Amino acid sequence: MDHKALVDALRGSLGEANVVTDPGRNEHFRKGFRSGGGPALAVVFPDSLLGLWRALQCCVDAGAVIIMQAANTGLTEGSTPSGDDYGRPVVVINTLKLDGIHLLDEGRQVVALPGATLHRLQEMLQPLGRVPHSEIGSSCIGASIIGGVANNSGGALCHRGPAYTELALYARVNASGELELVNHTGIDLGDSPENMLENLEKGEFGALRELAFPGDEARPRMASDHQYIERLRDVDADTPSRFNADARRLFEASGCAGKVAVFALRLDTFAVPKAVRTFYIGSNDAAVFARLRRGLLTELPDVPVLGEYLHRDMFDMAAKFGKDDFFVINKLGTARMPQFFRARGRIDAWLAKRRWLPRHLFDRVMQACGRVLPGHLPARMRAFRDRFEHHLVVKVADDSIEPARDWLARCFADDANEGDFFECTDDEAARAMLHRFVSAGAAIRYQRVSGESVGGLLALDVALPRNATDWEDDLPAEIRDQVLHRLYYGHFFCHVFHWDYILRPGADIDAVKAAMLEALDARGARYPAEHNVGHLYYAGEAQKAFFKALDPTNTFNPGIGKTGKHRFDAGGAGCGCR
Repeated sequence: MDHKALVDALRGSLGEANVVTDPGRNEHFRKGFRSGGGPALAVVFPDSLLGLWRALQCCVDAGAVIIMQAANTGLTEGSTPSGDDYGRPVVVINTLKLDGIHLLDEGRQVVALPGATLHRLQEMLQPLGRVPHSEIGSSCIGASIIGGVANNSGGALCHRGPAYTELALYARVNASGELELVNHTGIDLGDSPENMLENLEKGEFGALRELAFPGDEARPRMASDHQYIERLRDVDADTPSRFNADARRLFEASGCAGKVAVFALRLDTFAVPKAVRTFYIGSNDAAVFARLRRGLLTELPDVPVLGEYLHRDMFDMAAKFGKDDFFVINKLGTARMPQFFRARGRIDAWLAKRRWLPRHLFDRVMQACGRVLPGHLPARMRAFRDRFEHHLVVKVADDSIEPARDWLARCFADDANEGDFFECTDDEAARAMLHRFVSAGAAIRYQRVSGESVGGLLALDVALPRNATDWEDDLPAEIRDQVLHRLYYGHFFCHVFHWDYILRPGADIDAVKAAMLEALDARGARYPAEHNVGHLYYAGEAQKAFFKALDPTNTFNPGIGKTGKHRFDAGGAGCGCR
């Protein structure tokens, strides 16, 4: 099928308004959230599950590349084209119109359709006293539920682990080049693809049944990672608690990185704790935090809800370059954040096309606004900033509140443990968590408004072994000399850290990255930890084998993990995990 015939077939299946071929109109969907992008024959927007199935069939019949996309909030270029060397036409299928969510068992589980967002699920579950898998950050910018599972994302919340399920309905292209629909949801939806998809969209479900995990008939399939708390508490293990290439959590839709088209996921939800308390902790000794992590994970009745870390340099960067975002979110609330960030993206794209305007004009205007806004951080947090280099926000719930309070008091009464803590008021707790959230974009803002006075931004998300006690980086001198700012923050109990490096002007970002990843390999660290390989990292051998088994013809998202882009070449390139 030639290009025109493919476009005509897509328009016939979806309607002309849902097929956009003009590069100027579809540019936003062909460019990555932070970087990356490439041309596409068309970007299409199915408005029904049956329409999505027919669009997939058109692409398969034409031998086209299929790139599945929802909110396009990924940070490693994994949901857009990458260059123009696929050797086949590329079609991006955006699923945000397919945002249905069905509740099961009074909300204890949900069935999420391709474009459903965490934010919408959060709103649906709130009256039921339930919450979804993820809360920090991603629900604010409209991240999709299926996108999170496809990339093993999340894990900030210790009880819930990485986004994971073994119950999915997905389409794949088999080794014979045929499109097939696989129903492993444990829900009777019908016999034919058309009947199954119509029933799924309407929420007309038949019997629910338990499915056995392949190769282990005694274990039912899970709708979340039930084993994560036990794994987290094994603080003597020499492997990380979670990372994208963990073979334990590569299963069908989970970790698929777009190598299949996911139509629905069945997922657990979680009960809201009866009571929650937040503690703000500071120290100048990294070893104190290492001991604190081991103690709080192993000596409380239950593991903490979360533990979010900030180095003082990141504290300062977020206070200055995330201040406007802090005020926007604090004043508007999370309910309006998806619309705000979408509008912001459109404004950025419009301004970028006006080459006579200064680069990153929107960021510059917002940063100027931030400078005149009043102070936003509580006095006790600012005092800890002056006293301590390392900062930790720990949230505990229910039966662990009093034991945690006592444990921290005993910890810092010991002269060997330099540092201090305070129990947050509700306002302090909310501001501390929001400050931690806006830190994720602060380095990007700083780089954009600093112009030629700084070099590139290298952002790494790193999973350290659970038994590691030295959780800071150790840069070789030749690398340290090329770095202007080292900014550290992350999910402390999971030992997953975000290390953002602002380089000096003229520094070779590829050489710096290669040297740093070599040092991480020597420490037994794994990366990326939660943003997946995208087009920026090499997939490991287990991950490449998983991708090839899912997609033997290399139809979906070719080149992911730096694998081959051509037909039947899913495992033909890339090696190691760098």
